[in-house]
Amino acid sequence: MSPPTARLLAVATATALLFAGTPAQAAPATPATPGTNAFAPLATCYGGAVRSYFETGRYGGQAGQFRTTTRCRDINVRNASVYATEACVIFVDKTGACNYWTYLPANSGWITVATDVRDGVNFRVRFENLRYEYEPLIAYHAF
Repeated sequence: MSPPTARLLAVATATALLFAGTPAQAAPATPATPGTNAFAPLATCYGGAVRSYFETGRYGGQAGQFRTTTRCRDINVRNASVYATEACVIFVDKTGACNYWTYLPANSGWITVATDVRDGVNFRVRFENLRYEYEPLIAYHAF
C-alpha cells in the first residue's frame, strides 16, 4: 500500500471506532469518588441474571441447579411476580436444607439471599409462597 492510502485507511478506521465505540467494561470495585458511577459494578453482576418461570406459583417451587460465578459475591433474587414469596438457597454439594428464608415482596428489586459465596459453588433456590397461587411465579437470579 502506498503511504497516502495507508494513512487514509488508518484515519477511516480510527474514525469508525470513534463513532462506533468499544464495549463498556466495568472497572474493579473501588470506593466511590466524586464524579464516578458507584453502581457500575452492580450492572455487571445483574447483567448475567437467569430467569425462572413457574406457570402456576402453587405453594412454591425450586429453581436450579446453578453455579456461582465471579460476577457477584452474593446470590441475589428479584421477584417479578404479582404476589410476595420467600426464597432460600440450598448449597447442594453440602446439604439439602435451606440456608435461611428471605422475604421477597411482589415485584421486588434485587434482594440478597446468600452473602459472600465462593465462586464455583453449586446451589438451588427454593421458593415458598404464603398461600396457593394460581398466577405464575417469575424470578431472576444473579450470582
